[in-house]
Amino acid sequence: MVTPKSPAALPGGTVAASSRPSGTLGLGLLIALVVGSIIGSGIFGLPQNMAAGAGAGAILIGWATTGIGMLMLARTYQMLALRKPDLNNGVYAYARALSGEYVGFNSAWGYWVSAWVGNVGYLVAAFAALGYFYPAFGEGNTLSAIVGASIVLWIIHFLVLRGIQGAAALNAVVTLAKVVPLLLFIVLVAMAFQVSTFRLDFWGAASLGSILNQVKSTMLVTVWVFIGIEGASVYSARARNRQDVGRATIIGFLICLTLLMSVSLLSLGIFTQPELAALKNPSMAGVIEKAVGTWGAVLIYIGLIVSVGGGFLAWTLLAAESLFTPAGGGEMPAWLAKQNSKGVPANAMWLTNGMVQAFLILTLVSKASYLALISLSTAMILIPYLFSAVYGLSVAWRGEGARNTQRQSDTPVAAIAAVYCMWLLYAAGLKYLLLSALLYAPGAALYILAKKQRGQRAFTGSERVILVLLLLLAIVAAYLLGTGRLSL
Repeated sequence: MVTPKSPAALPGGTVAASSRPSGTLGLGLLIALVVGSIIGSGIFGLPQNMAAGAGAGAILIGWATTGIGMLMLARTYQMLALRKPDLNNGVYAYARALSGEYVGFNSAWGYWVSAWVGNVGYLVAAFAALGYFYPAFGEGNTLSAIVGASIVLWIIHFLVLRGIQGAAALNAVVTLAKVVPLLLFIVLVAMAFQVSTFRLDFWGAASLGSILNQVKSTMLVTVWVFIGIEGASVYSARARNRQDVGRATIIGFLICLTLLMSVSLLSLGIFTQPELAALKNPSMAGVIEKAVGTWGAVLIYIGLIVSVGGGFLAWTLLAAESLFTPAGGGEMPAWLAKQNSKGVPANAMWLTNGMVQAFLILTLVSKASYLALISLSTAMILIPYLFSAVYGLSVAWRGEGARNTQRQSDTPVAAIAAVYCMWLLYAAGLKYLLLSALLYAPGAALYILAKKQRGQRAFTGSERVILVLLLLLAIVAAYLLGTGRLSL
């Protein structure tokens, strides 16, 4: 394996142009990366997940909130891609530029953990779907399922090691393949849609609580299904045309929003809210089975398997890149910045998929469910999103790299994105803040190692305060988990 010189860090977290990855991804592949990373397993359980705590009216409000908030976040990523072209891997670089190296590291670390934990969830979901055809796979966490998932993991691992361009092209093909059954679902369910069923208990039964509580119950679900909106930004260094990063983000967002809202809302015209809430996941299968029969359910199970495969591939690429770029900037150990002869961050790939393999084994031992895994993944992504939005607001407010007209239009966009991200933290609650701290805290050891390699002091005064607060929250979370007072 060839291990070229690691990327050289420049002030502000940029990477020397001569050592950046070559730009090989065009607009189509970037759009596929965004759509492929967003549309994974979440959409197939969306009807039940949304209806579990909300009526049709609250779900509509939830989608309106999510649509506006995520559009503003997508626009913020688009704006930063144009105004800050030297900042690659936005989730990491924007947090670093906003609040320093340790905060940037934590954003990259949190994003990486979210990515590979989500990949474990993808594999469990795929083999749970195969359990419909082969009962030995059970809920995706039996011995045969874990063996099968491990084989798939390493096949994809060695496929990606052969080159980012080829893997991205394959992702584009898989993305197209998994959109087809979703479009068929939308058409068939729309034909069977009953307005009277949709309007029944429109604002939800009294047992669901207030409208605000119902809307809050939808928020983490919508965050999970939209994780990946930043996919083109993470891969910005490999884009053939920098402007394509922003275009891919917006186009990919609009495609996914249309698919997600259609699946969620049309299902409420087939089953009432209590009936949807009681469906087994993937609930799309139950919805279409009522509309057209058993063959529809089989189609959705096959679609889920294909979709999860594509989502896993997309997130394998994103996870490795989220380690590679910070390693070039000095916040991760230098060996994570090494590339093979194909330009793939091979060491980052080995570490990422090694963690996926370890958690697959843990899943077998603990019988962890798909829902527990996606809860962990979602909890880790909220802080990186907030950092990106706040940095976007800072850049827009100061008018950096823009004309006055752009400042006037971009500032409210970034402000709404920041408010939306804070709303997500509020909707998630203290439970997920504590779980996030428990997963963020161990990253400090890797950060210290990276700084030691460069002969640099690990923490500034303000960063020590952040570290202490993070460790305290992690200790509290560990204690509550140990006593059974906190759980997924």
